[in-house]
Amino acid sequence: MDAFGGIFGLIILALDIWAIISIVRSDASGGKKVLWILLIVILPVLGLILWGIMGPRGNRIDDRSSLKP
Repeated sequence: MDAFGGIFGLIILALDIWAIISIVRSDASGGKKVLWILLIVILPVLGLILWGIMGPRGNRIDDRSSLKP
């Protein structure tokens, strides 16, 4: 069962790193970015879930399509 826990931990770590990179690249304000990153660092699983549901969305296809003339 330890191997499963280790793999699960690595998956959560990889997803947290991906989320933090996405937050840094987003168009959100600096303060929001810092709060989201802190939430993910302090509560990795819950922070990731909350960010996935409510987090800042940057570089979305919808946003780019609205820039067309």
